[in-house]
Amino acid sequence: MKNLLIASLLLGSAASHADDALIKQGQYLARAGDCVACHTAKDGKPFAGGLPMQTPIGTVYSTNITPHASGIGNYSFADFDNAVRRGIAKDGSTLYPAMPYPSYARVSDADMQALYAYFMHGVAPVEQANKPTDIPWPLSMRWPLSIWRGLFAPEVKAWQAPSGADPVVSRGAYLVEGLGHCGACHTPRALTMQEKALSPADGEQFLAGSAPLEGWIAKSLRGDHKDGLGSWSEEQLVQFLKTGRSDRSAVFGGMSDVVEHSLQHLSDDDLTAIARYLKTLPPSNPDDQPHAYDQQVADALWKGDDSKAGASVYIDNCAACHRTDGHGYTRVFPALAGNPVVQTADATSLIHIVLAGGTLPATHTTPSKFTMPAFGWRLSDQEVADVVNFIRTSWGNQGAKVSAKDVKDLR
Repeated sequence: MKNLLIASLLLGSAASHADDALIKQGQYLARAGDCVACHTAKDGKPFAGGLPMQTPIGTVYSTNITPHASGIGNYSFADFDNAVRRGIAKDGSTLYPAMPYPSYARVSDADMQALYAYFMHGVAPVEQANKPTDIPWPLSMRWPLSIWRGLFAPEVKAWQAPSGADPVVSRGAYLVEGLGHCGACHTPRALTMQEKALSPADGEQFLAGSAPLEGWIAKSLRGDHKDGLGSWSEEQLVQFLKTGRSDRSAVFGGMSDVVEHSLQHLSDDDLTAIARYLKTLPPSNPDDQPHAYDQQVADALWKGDDSKAGASVYIDNCAACHRTDGHGYTRVFPALAGNPVVQTADATSLIHIVLAGGTLPATHTTPSKFTMPAFGWRLSDQEVADVVNFIRTSWGNQGAKVSAKDVKDLR
């Protein structure tokens, strides 16, 4: 009898440790999916929802995914799985694709079990009712979403790496195409709002950059030098994902939340896998060429010649941090010369950051925080257009010009 009691206690302890390990794994996977960023409102409780998300048809609010009855406390694993991987709520209605279930369809069964364990047993329950959408009728009707889901949501099936594939690249593909749902922001969408590609197999639109959303564009992650990752090494990309800064650039906009809440918490192995996978993507433009630095503007500014349109605005407002040669200061103030962000076809992000400024977030390994001030209060629409055009056409940059009207519309 005594031996049976000891055996029972040992088995119970082993089961408890197994449960703890599953919850911990689920927490890591929730970090990889950046669930907290969308499901936490400003100054709100973690995962309690209420964050407004702008869409072309109106505002959608994220839902409460804590284990309270007002959240997902009454969800079985099947309910949870249907919502995450199929976009079907517990009541049978279809979720708005602001929830990236087309990407989550690639998440493995084992990872789904770990996520369920974490959200049911590792997250604090919060009583908070979900907010209705601010979408006008008839666009607010839910039933067309089920048709959309049937047309565009992929079949849920177990992830399988291609035969003979590099296991590191395959791990990166699983994270980027699945939990990381990078395509939800970085892949262009059709008029019917589905991503034009969910993987490289679907074509060169995959991760080719997005249209403006909430004043920002998500840049191309393909191999183009001009506006993609062609000029980045794997090591620079890993550094950027982990710290939000690199020798070439600094994070801003919505990507700041991704670094702060998700990527900085991933293992070095997984960050390397993501970077290595992204570096396998070919350029969208077959004629793409590496950036060739042009010294002429730097020499002119050094000699006091600010006759080029926008040069005087740049000298007065930008040069102290980004320097007259456009090289900036490594991992503090990003280089503008050859920076893919400033050469994208759509200059929305560059205009936005000049108008509103931005803060480089602190991370565990780089606790310093740097802020670029807003210049919208002191610069006219024409001055902003001039300095943006100056940046996009100096030091060998090849960005198209913008107008004062472009600035006014964004302002």
